[in-house]
Amino acid sequence: MKDSDEKLPSLNGLRVFEAVSRHLSFRRAAEALGVTEGAVGQHIRGLEAELGLKLFERRPRGLVLTENGQSYAVSVRRAFDVLTEATRALRPQPLKLTISVTPTFAAKWLIPRLPEFTAAHPGTDLRIVATERLSHFQTDGIDLAVRYGQPPFGAGLTAELLFDDVLVAVASPEMSAGKRKRSETGSRTLLHDAHNLWPQFLARMQPDKPLDFKNIHFNQIALAIDAALEGQGIALANPAFVARDLAAGRLVHYFAQTFDTGAGFYLVFPRKQQHPQAVAALREWLHQRASV
Repeated sequence: MKDSDEKLPSLNGLRVFEAVSRHLSFRRAAEALGVTEGAVGQHIRGLEAELGLKLFERRPRGLVLTENGQSYAVSVRRAFDVLTEATRALRPQPLKLTISVTPTFAAKWLIPRLPEFTAAHPGTDLRIVATERLSHFQTDGIDLAVRYGQPPFGAGLTAELLFDDVLVAVASPEMSAGKRKRSETGSRTLLHDAHNLWPQFLARMQPDKPLDFKNIHFNQIALAIDAALEGQGIALANPAFVARDLAAGRLVHYFAQTFDTGAGFYLVFPRKQQHPQAVAALREWLHQRASV
């Protein structure tokens, strides 16, 4: 009989043997494999009987591989590694891209649109890092960032304008409906974020007329928008962050004036990239969605 025709032990038995050889415990191997301890013992006894060799020595403190068991474990483990690599090669791994954004951009702009990207790019897995901290491309493994401000953002970085930061004042429909009454009683509340741009907005709107408002301060734009949705006051927001709320009638324009901050939201990426084609596709998609 040729060697290639020689009957081999069952794959399940070899898999159990490999697990026991790593854990040197029937119980721990059973837990790792999701089977009963009795099933593990049965597989090992069957394998030893089929090979005509003892693979383990049962000692008071646990299992010990025999000399034959040690050499066999090395070969079996190597064989499983080969099978794993061969199987992985048949299954293309999804490309992973990491994008760094602010929490407000993530919550109010990116997340509502993500299903469109995942449907159009099923072979790409996005990892979204939402933080107010400025991420570093190399040390944090960032492929693309959305940053607020004005370029340049650093040496070796390319910046593309996604959209300008032109603010509008928004409030709930109920608050807007009672605007005149609140104007008379002075009970209107301004919802500030970390940029605190209400003073500049009001100065440009009515420079010669001091207006009396109450104030609530938040550290993120998203929180000010959420408070406006709850009818707690008037928030300044980029239309891109409140477009869906305005379209659905959950928010309305409180003042007709707008305020161009001179800043913008930029796509920022290193000139030398690990996945240039995938990043280019993501950039193109972001630009397309921002232009709608």
